[in-house]
Amino acid sequence: MPTTDPFVDEYIDKAQDFAKPILKHIRSLVHEVCPDVVEKKKWSFPHFDYKGEMMCSMAAFKEHCALNFWKQSLLDASAFPAEKTAMGSFGRITSLEDLPDDKTMRKLIVEAMRLNDEGIEVKKAPVSKEKKELVVPEVLTAALESNTVATEMFNNFPYSCKKEYIEWITEAKTDATRDKRLATTLTWLAEGKRRNWKYEKC
Repeated sequence: MPTTDPFVDEYIDKAQDFAKPILKHIRSLVHEVCPDVVEKKKWSFPHFDYKGEMMCSMAAFKEHCALNFWKQSLLDASAFPAEKTAMGSFGRITSLEDLPDDKTMRKLIVEAMRLNDEGIEVKKAPVSKEKKELVVPEVLTAALESNTVATEMFNNFPYSCKKEYIEWITEAKTDATRDKRLATTLTWLAEGKRRNWKYEKC
């Protein structure tokens, strides 16, 4: 019998109807291939650890799911889409058809296990100590002028946090999306939240 975590059962039960078969299928494959996998809750969504290291994780959102292999860069690149439409190794997953076939999935899990077995880590790119000057877009500057609490929080945030918000706003494809992100930015800043607060460790 596989070792499961009640959190994962509850997570799947609360997911949208389209997501439930996707999450169940991923979970079943991982346990089938890796009987010693350990389910854990990290950043509010299910993770599958093996040999004390993260191996893969899954998440469900309102309209799509995500599956992420934590050492994807060391796995067979041909198994992953060239362009991704969302976070995770396979971008937006809205049905089982968006996942690789089971044979490919099993190979990926086996290879991910091997990497953890051998203690192979993803080499991190050297971090440059030189910080480029951040250019705050005029729309954000104007929006901050209307909210002193958000402005103070933004000014006190470290470079990386400011950059995340700026990139999120400037990468908007339409004015409507940009304006929506600006409004959300002000709300989150006023609450002291970082751009990716949802994925931070609880």
